[in-house]
Formats: sequence, C-alpha cells, structure tokens
Amino acid sequence: MRNICKSAHVAKEVGMAGYDDRDGKIWVDGTLVDWRDANVHILTHALHYASSVFEGERAYDGKIFLTDEHSKRLLRSGELLDMPIPWTAEQITAAKDEVLKANGFSNAYVRAVAFRGAGEDMGVSSSRNPVRLFIAAWEWGSYYGDAKMKGAKLDISKWKRPSPETIPTAAKAAGLYMICTMSKHAAEAKGCSDALFYDYRGYVAEATGANVFFVKDGEVHTPLPDAILNGLTRQTVIKMLEERGVKVHERHIMPEEMEGFEQCWLTGSAAEVTPVGQIGDYTFEVGALTREIAEAYERHVRS
Repeated sequence: MRNICKSAHVAKEVGMAGYDDRDGKIWVDGTLVDWRDANVHILTHALHYASSVFEGERAYDGKIFLTDEHSKRLLRSGELLDMPIPWTAEQITAAKDEVLKANGFSNAYVRAVAFRGAGEDMGVSSSRNPVRLFIAAWEWGSYYGDAKMKGAKLDISKWKRPSPETIPTAAKAAGLYMICTMSKHAAEAKGCSDALFYDYRGYVAEATGANVFFVKDGEVHTPLPDAILNGLTRQTVIKMLEERGVKVHERHIMPEEMEGFEQCWLTGSAAEVTPVGQIGDYTFEVGALTREIAEAYERHVRS
C-alpha cells in the first residue's frame, strides 16, 4: 500500500497541560477528589493485565448524550470480562452528572473507567482485588480536527480485529485497544488522521475508535458488528438514516468494494460523524448525504 497521507492534518492539542496535571475534580469510587490526587498504586491489576473497561461520552449543553445507554454498556462490558462493577447504572449516570457540575462543564468529553485495582492478587487471577470506578471529564474539541470539514485520511492497519472466540469483542475493553494505539501511531507517522482495520476474516471492520459507513447509489453500507463494537453512535446514525428512508445494509464488506463506494464517514462518541476523504488508495467525496447526516447528528445531540 502506497503512503498516501503525507498532506493530512492530524489534530493535536497545543499548549495543554498533561492529563495528570490539571485543575478540577474526578469521581473516585463514590467521592469527588482533586484531579491530581486521582491516582492508583503501581501494582494495580489493570496496569499489568488490562483488566479494564471504559466508556467515552460527550456532553452537549450540559446533557450527556445517551448517558443511560453508556452506563448500561459499561456494566455489560464488566460482566463480559468477569469483572462485576459494584455500582448500578443509575448511580453511574448520576456520578457523571456530578462530575460535569463539579468542573463547571457544559460541553465536554466524559470518561468512565472501571478496573481491577491493587489487592491480594498480583498474578493473572484477580478475583480478590476490588473493582474500582473513576469518572473524569474535560473539554475536548473535534477529534479529527479540520477533517470534520475536509474529510479524514486513513491508513490501512497491518493488524486485524480479533475473532470473538479470542476475546469478548462486544466489550469496550482496554485490551482491545492496544493494536488501535499502534495502528494510530503508524498512521500519524504517515500524516494520516487514523487507520482502518480489516477483521480476522479479511472483511472491512472499523477505525481505531470509530465505526465506518459507505455510500453507493444513495444507499448506505456498514460492516456487520459481529466482531466489532456495535457503537451507540453507529446505532443512532442507522436509525436517523432509516427515518429518512435511506436503505442501510449491515453486511460483510470486502476491501476491494471500497473502490466502488462514493462517500464514507466515521461515527463514534469522540468522532461524532466525521467525513472520510481517503482510505489507503481509495478516495471518497464529502457528499450531500455525508454532510446531511453530520449536520443532523449535531442537531440531534442537542435536541
């Protein structure tokens, strides 16, 4: 695959303090603590064995979009990793609101992360270690920078999304993101915004933190979520398309099919709806349907 991303703009936060060195409050196991004091021990199990699940959410005008659904998915992810989280969905939702208010945020990104902490176990087994829950929020702009207008450029990762027989792919689990980190680093080194994965069978799968959609002849095609996370933003956008009478095909997509698609976009809580202009050697227009859905999503999250 040729290097096609040299001219892409990659968004970076400039002049921001490190995420460990900021003012504000973080919710830690039921208590708001000062930002810099929200720490864990070096022998925290999750640090060594990836026993961690999380949610990424956005608040718009003081209201977290799909907050209840995110809270429930966090609990489900914990169950899938044999890591029961000792909070109810209602308590998690209330805690997220508490974090927003404590930090004075109306428009922000919200991160809830549950993990096995330090305890009696320090090996693969961790059943005697407590499951902890932290919730933080920060102000965050467009995930892909000016790609929201121009269309993101994506590399194609050398890694594959794994089979559901190897790991619970329906969980939003930290361990599933290591190849995402490596793939995004490789993409950014080429000047790309992100990378696209194929799955273990060779089908088009998803980007490092977002689902992917394609348009052809007025109809939309998106990978079947049988080995990837069925994103909440993905589900929202499919419903929006169907309400507009747009046919949506959820199916297996072969890589060579990308040559025949006219438009493409990504969806995710962080990505929102981001147009894609190029994936590897395949190019797409930022067309009318892409812009319509992106604008409609912006209205929907604030309604």
